[in-house]
Amino acid sequence: MILANKEKLNRLGIFFFYDKDGIVDDYITFMLKDMTQNLSDLLVVCNGKLTVEGREKISELTPNILVRENKGFDVWAYKEGMEYYGWDKISKFDEVVLFNSTMFGPLYSFSEMFEGMNSQDLDFWGITKHHEVPHDPFNRIKYGYLPEHIQSHFIVVRNSLLTSYEYKNFWDNMPEIESYEDSIGYYEAVFTKEFNDKGFKWDVYVNTDDLEKHTYHPVLMMPLELVKNRKCPIIKRRSFFHTKIDYLNNTTGEQTSEVYEYIRKNLDYDINLIWDNILRTCHQADIKNALNLSYILSTTSSVQMNTKLNRKIALVMHIYFDDLIEYCLEYATSVPEGTDVYITTDTEHKADLIRTIFEKRNFAKLEIIIIENRGRDISALLVGSKKFIMDYDYVCFAHDKKTKQLEPHIKGESFAYKCFENTLTNQHFVNNVINLFETNPRLGMLSPPPPNHADFYPTIGLEWTINFDNTKALADKLKLSVEMDKNKEPIAPLGTMFWFRPKALKALFDYDWEYKDFPPEPNDTDGTLLHAIERIYPFVSQHEGYYPALLLSDSFAKIEVTNLYFMLREINTAYMMNSGPAIHLSMVSVLKYNMTYKIPFKYKLKMLIKKILPVWLFNLLKRLIKRR
Repeated sequence: MILANKEKLNRLGIFFFYDKDGIVDDYITFMLKDMTQNLSDLLVVCNGKLTVEGREKISELTPNILVRENKGFDVWAYKEGMEYYGWDKISKFDEVVLFNSTMFGPLYSFSEMFEGMNSQDLDFWGITKHHEVPHDPFNRIKYGYLPEHIQSHFIVVRNSLLTSYEYKNFWDNMPEIESYEDSIGYYEAVFTKEFNDKGFKWDVYVNTDDLEKHTYHPVLMMPLELVKNRKCPIIKRRSFFHTKIDYLNNTTGEQTSEVYEYIRKNLDYDINLIWDNILRTCHQADIKNALNLSYILSTTSSVQMNTKLNRKIALVMHIYFDDLIEYCLEYATSVPEGTDVYITTDTEHKADLIRTIFEKRNFAKLEIIIIENRGRDISALLVGSKKFIMDYDYVCFAHDKKTKQLEPHIKGESFAYKCFENTLTNQHFVNNVINLFETNPRLGMLSPPPPNHADFYPTIGLEWTINFDNTKALADKLKLSVEMDKNKEPIAPLGTMFWFRPKALKALFDYDWEYKDFPPEPNDTDGTLLHAIERIYPFVSQHEGYYPALLLSDSFAKIEVTNLYFMLREINTAYMMNSGPAIHLSMVSVLKYNMTYKIPFKYKLKMLIKKILPVWLFNLLKRLIKRR
């Protein structure tokens, strides 16, 4: 069936929408506005709830809104949408477009796509396809394998198929859809082959036949190729939260960051439409992993700041140990000319020492603030700096650091070194930090990578330690509406040194913190309000609409990459000595199985107690047991 010669097309769009909060983000209305230029009629089917504001936004585009029970996924939403019109009325349309909110776009106007497809003799078509997989990953597909198929985020059915007995029968006999696997196995994966085998012709707008041996899933695994070279008008939302382990099972994980940068630099699509949605709905660890949000900045050259912008920059530094004043000063001198410097400390004596030493350097402004010795560096920032912090565009927070509970003390000193070297290495580095904020307006905060040496090694994998529940309680107190998961890491400054955009932490500074809110000295080494706040920073940033990221200097990145490679190689070597070569996915699966089923209960109990108890109490308990 060719539509190119028809003067006016009668085309219906049935758009499936789901959001757990019923919020209609602007990427939805942007997509629908473009689509309505190609439609005679539009029905929006919403599973679950729809906010008043959301209904108003959709009503500006169509009066046809159907809010239904959240069941059946997209499949039964489409089915009920067609029943909303009735088969007699459906048969009057030249095309029915079944599309949904699991994609961002259009990156190029849909009109260009429709115009191109109108001239093709087809019964149904789509934008992208999934290539054949020789097995059934969903254990649902009647063919025993995953056939080549049009992906269900956008399927167009022409009148020749719409009016067929086979099409109506397909929908009349659609089983209940109770899971994502059901929706793929009973609908998306079989739709194309079902009607192809009955003699109906199909194709896709973005031809990827030549990529069949490259990947099963081109739009997810090769989005840059599709967008840049084949004018694919959409990218998947899943690109920004898909599991890193699957990306790494196929590629080096470059796909989302590459296509994002291409869109940002070359296309007219507003990337804020992406950020507004993913920051509200996705976990920050997934976003960081998908977009590779670990910035490595030069320490040998820098972009000069545009002085016409009149950006206000501050360094807030808390100094408690008087023997570290000179050490802190060396890093403080890395800030650009014109930066205001605030130093907090807890006694007049220390304030005099700090003033004497810091006045040797010519800072634009130097102010020493005496605070209570309660809450350490956390209260220094949230209470001691509260009155002026929102006056600045960008702020670096740093503090002297000793980890006295670890011996020898070089372990803690090395942690401090890692924090300082990745926040205030030198002037070139700091200039590049400022430029990074300038060129990434949705960037909220930058933190050094977490420690992973010596006793800090378990930090990678145990970023929460015992602090998930208290951090979640704090998030509720601050009324944060962000995704939190104890099995996913916070992108947090675990040494409490970081750069930030003050308005990205507004909810935290708006809270009326007092020194009495913080635990008195001596403090526990874990599980306190201080440790919860240390982990809440990035979630506040996300709540305010800004993303958190990791920050490394190029000089330290050499150390970090070398260390990580060494540690990974040691783990791989130990594993493969007993189990032989394995890919990362298989190795992780085996290790998880062994930890679940083969580790003695006594050892599991010991690890659980170690995780729950403070270090000093766990060590005391060990000594008492040994004496028995």
